[in-house]
Amino acid sequence: MKLAFVFPGQGSQAIGMLDSIAARPEVAALVAEADAALGESLSGLIAGGPAEALALTVNTQPAMLLAGLACYRAWRAAGGPDAEAVAGHSLGEYTALTAAGSFEPGAALRLVRLRAQAMQEAVPVGSGGMAAILGLDDEQVIAACRQATASFAGQAPTVPGVPDIVEPANFNAPSQVVIAGSKAAVERACEVAKSLGAKRAMPLPVSAPFHSSLLRPAGERLAIALRDTVPVAPRMPLVNNVDVAVQTDPAAIVDALVRQSYSPVRWVEVVRRLESMGITRLVEFGPGKVLSGLVKRIAPGLQVTAVTDAASLEAALQELA
Repeated sequence: MKLAFVFPGQGSQAIGMLDSIAARPEVAALVAEADAALGESLSGLIAGGPAEALALTVNTQPAMLLAGLACYRAWRAAGGPDAEAVAGHSLGEYTALTAAGSFEPGAALRLVRLRAQAMQEAVPVGSGGMAAILGLDDEQVIAACRQATASFAGQAPTVPGVPDIVEPANFNAPSQVVIAGSKAAVERACEVAKSLGAKRAMPLPVSAPFHSSLLRPAGERLAIALRDTVPVAPRMPLVNNVDVAVQTDPAAIVDALVRQSYSPVRWVEVVRRLESMGITRLVEFGPGKVLSGLVKRIAPGLQVTAVTDAASLEAALQELA
């Protein structure tokens, strides 16, 4: 068995997601460190809500990093083996880097809080959007985005200062691609995708066009922040989102994180790269089982286990014993 760990991005957060493991000493210490690093009770928000506040990206991103890292710490403290490689989906890449020792938890939490603020502020709320396109291959989705963007050529932007463009944002699984851009361009791309035979083209309830070139200003802010929070080389290989590459040089890691904010998440290729490295089993750490479901579609030959709470932790430990 050759083991890799994966960490999800935002979207699976839930009130009480740490309740079953919060009393474990290693988790309690991590939670206290997180609250101190942010100067507020992130743990209280996770434990008691309100859900509307937890769903705000400025809270969701640090909360998901904390939850994923807490599940990983509980795994290691319970005697679970460490990984031979790691990866994370979008925000989850920061969790993966922290688990691999590139960032201290407090620094990582402050960094993703800034990342969330920068992403939200890059485009006025309500002017950007995302949608999931199901049933088309990657090239068809790319073509739909190009056709939709071209239809706005020569016109004034629907929202002043926000170009009407739409691009692939997440290559999540075969025939499942998320697109992002201006609200008007995303709506047009959904219409084009349906005309090309898409089974579904669903707008997503998000507050910004994540991983599109409209978020380049967020990348510029991240670049400044990363001058003060420089990572160290991870202790195990990390396959990054933006290049599907394994980087150990801190400058290269920083560059990839900056570009990740406004570039597509190439998750299908990340999983296949892990498989090509000889990985035979993945463990997903954090609330939900989104990545586990995607991995089963991308690489059916990989075994996948999700550690989301105390019960799944114990089950995974017994399964891998």
